Amino acid sequence: MTTPLTGKIALVAGATRGAGRQIAVQLGAAGATVYATGRSSRAGRSEMDRPETIEETAELVTAAGGTGIAVRVDHLVPEQVRDLVARIDAEQGRLDVLVNDIWGGDPLITWEKPVWEQPLDAGFRTLRLAIDTHIITSHFALPLLIRRPGGLVVEVGDGTREYNDANYRLSVFYDLAKISVNRLAATWAHEVAPHGCTAVALTPGWLRSESMLELFGVTEENWRDALDKQPHFAISESPAFVGRAVAALAADEDRARWNGRSVSSGELAKVYGFTDVDGSRPDAWRYIVEVQDPGKPADVTGYR
Repeated sequence: MTTPLTGKIALVAGATRGAGRQIAVQLGAAGATVYATGRSSRAGRSEMDRPETIEETAELVTAAGGTGIAVRVDHLVPEQVRDLVARIDAEQGRLDVLVNDIWGGDPLITWEKPVWEQPLDAGFRTLRLAIDTHIITSHFALPLLIRRPGGLVVEVGDGTREYNDANYRLSVFYDLAKISVNRLAATWAHEVAPHGCTAVALTPGWLRSESMLELFGVTEENWRDALDKQPHFAISESPAFVGRAVAALAADEDRARWNGRSVSSGELAKVYGFTDVDGSRPDAWRYIVEVQDPGKPADVTGYR
């Protein structure tokens, strides 16, 4: 296994589970030292109230070949993020990759209801978790990242800029959160480019996260059993796929060509040649536009 990221330092903010966990793991598999942060720890659960912990993520990073370091951080608390970045600076003296994957809003969303039927407190909490956390983290982390040319910032969301601009995302608060993440990447691209750094918005496709597998009553090993309930789940991808996308970007010496772009894991797989864990390359967003949204029967032929 090649380790092109040996000696590189990454911060994956929101690395407890799902995309964030596997982004951390795949960066570790490429040799990076990864600070995995989040609120869910063996010391206590976050409001998500799920069993996954940042300590588990750090152990997976180390087992993959990198160095995993778990730090419990609430990214809504500026002082905690400031102290995190100060620790990274003191211990490493550099930051090469920043991944903003903080979310935690799933339990708060009221789906497919107009704004007048939305609970405001939960909605504004969603926006704080999805947007404020990314801004706070970037405020403190980017000064360390831009010290050296070549740094990479990845904003992880749901949906490409093109898709989100053209489609209603099932709730005003979810819609605004996911549009905002893509816009933040464009903002960071403008601000870090003069320092020789790159910012990208990245979306996975239909993600087989822990909670999604649980929802369908399946595991990663037998996930295809869920197709009886939802045939379009055939286009889904494991979290490792988007993790490999971030690792490929971080290892690309010409990553600046992506600055300001909004891309998907499936799009990057075509460019870099990586696959999902089953050897396929699911192109979920093209499938969603061409098959799922028009109401066609589920058929992933030519899409993975």
